[in-house]
Amino acid sequence: MRVVTAVLALVFAPVASAHHSVAAEFDTSQRAELEGEITQIWFTNPHVRYRLTVTNADGAREDWELQGGNVTNLLRQNWTANSLRVGDRVTASGALGRNGAKKLQIREIVTADGRVVPTRGAAPATPRDTIVATADKDYGYGERRADPIDITGPWRNDFKWQVTVDDLEPKPTPFTPDGRRLFESTQAWHDPSMRCLAPGLPRIFGAPYNMDIVDAGSHYLEVYLEHNTPRRIWMDGRTPPANTPATPMGFSVGRWEGGALVIETTHLSAGWLDGSGLPMAGDGTRIVERYEFSDDRLSIERTMTIYDPFYTAPLVRHRFSARGDNLALTEQAPCDPDSYYRDLATSGRLEEHFSR
Repeated sequence: MRVVTAVLALVFAPVASAHHSVAAEFDTSQRAELEGEITQIWFTNPHVRYRLTVTNADGAREDWELQGGNVTNLLRQNWTANSLRVGDRVTASGALGRNGAKKLQIREIVTADGRVVPTRGAAPATPRDTIVATADKDYGYGERRADPIDITGPWRNDFKWQVTVDDLEPKPTPFTPDGRRLFESTQAWHDPSMRCLAPGLPRIFGAPYNMDIVDAGSHYLEVYLEHNTPRRIWMDGRTPPANTPATPMGFSVGRWEGGALVIETTHLSAGWLDGSGLPMAGDGTRIVERYEFSDDRLSIERTMTIYDPFYTAPLVRHRFSARGDNLALTEQAPCDPDSYYRDLATSGRLEEHFSR
C-alpha cells in the first residue's frame, strides 16, 4: 500500500460531488494511493462503493472502502455498474477518510490493464451548461387552459447546477441563538440522506436530477427522479386544511404572477436546509419559490426564499432548469444505507443513532 499526502486541498478535486459535504467525511488535504483487489461492489445510492482488499508489505490484509458519487452523476461520466468487477486488480487514488477510517473518496481508479475509471475526456450525455432543446418543438403534455405557459413535461435540473452545500445567501449565515446552537451540535452522520431518506424540501429543490411535471387539473404534479419523489402544487386557490400534517414536502400552493409561477409551501417537517446541516425548524418554516421562464420557454431560473425561525433574515437559493428530450425519469438506482450503518457500528455510534 502506498500513501501520499498533499499539503493543499486544491491538489485533489473529487470527480463527483455529493449532497452532503465531502469534507465532513474525508480529509481532502490527505491523499492516498492504494493497490489491491476489488472484492465487493455496491452500485447503489447514496454512494457507489467498492471494497478493496489490500495486502501490506508484511502480508497482512486490510479491507478499505472506496467511495464514489451517486449513481446518476457517475452515469453522466460513463461510469457504469460494469466499469469495475469483482476480482479486478486496481490502483485507487483519492482523499483519505477522517479519524483514521479505512475509506477513500475516489478520484481515479486504474485497472491492471491500464483502463481508467472514470474515463477521462468522456463527454456527458447532456453538458450541464448547454440547452439541447429547440424552440420549435412542443415538450409539454398539453397547455393548461388558464395558464400563460405550458410547464408540463420533463425538465433537467442539472442545468447550471452547483453543489447544495453552503450555497444559501446571505453570508455569514444569520443564525438566531437557537439556530446556531443546533448547527454547532450537528455532525455529518446525522444527515438523513445517508440513511436513504428522501431529502424533501428545501434540499430537493437544489438536486441535479430530472423532474417531470404533469397537469392534474386542480394541481401540478412534479415527480423528481431523486427517490421518485412526488410533489403536488395546488393551483385552485385552496388553503391547507386545519389538520394538515407536517411532511418532508409540505403543502404547496401555486399562483401565476404574469409569466412567473410562484409557489408557497408550509407544513414542513423539521430537517436540514442543505448538506452542511443548517437546521430547519419545520414549525413556522415557510418557503417561497419563483419560476422565471426564458423568452423561448426552454429554461427556468428558479429562486427559493426560506423564512425560518432559526434565522434572523430570509435565506435564498438559486437554481436553473432546462427542457430536455427523452429524459430518463426512471434511472434512479435503489438506495442502500449499508455503509452508513457500517460506519456507525465501527465507530461505536450505533447505539447513539438509535437513541436519537
